[in-house]
Amino acid sequence: MPKVFLGVEIAPDIKERLLRVQAPVQSARWQRYEQLHLTLVFLGDVAENAVVRLSDAAGGVSASPFELAVSGLGCFGSPERPKIFWAGVSPEASVVHLHRQLVDLLVAAGFKVEHRHFRPHITLSRFGRDAGSVRPLIESVHNAGFGVMAVREFVLYESTQGPNGSVYTVLKRFPL
Repeated sequence: MPKVFLGVEIAPDIKERLLRVQAPVQSARWQRYEQLHLTLVFLGDVAENAVVRLSDAAGGVSASPFELAVSGLGCFGSPERPKIFWAGVSPEASVVHLHRQLVDLLVAAGFKVEHRHFRPHITLSRFGRDAGSVRPLIESVHNAGFGVMAVREFVLYESTQGPNGSVYTVLKRFPL
């Protein structure tokens, strides 16, 4: 059963700038270049025969292309004991609109979707229980801009666990 999610690919030049943020922090599992993305909807394990139905539902999105600025750093959890360290995006409204449309279409098609607060972000690192502080990173690069990119499509990804973390494979592209 494939593990899938819908997301936005990050422009290569922005990925390069985001990778420069990496620093030694206890228990940080930094994302690699090919792992950087913005998740719109995580679905998890989906039956192989349901992927076509999922793709058909996602294809019903009606949204225009938009510009997205990647800037600022933050975390989920406290800066002293983070769970996720991330880069922010703006304006968030276009991403939130795309997320809501996808959730509505997927739920109508019979898929189970997490219904928690959606905060658009690009995960830079994940942390274990013994996480070190990211406060110095947030303070030193707090409002830094990493670039602006055009979002002209979103992507259906398959996530496969590999020896060096998750490997994301594009299954389908959906133009806006």
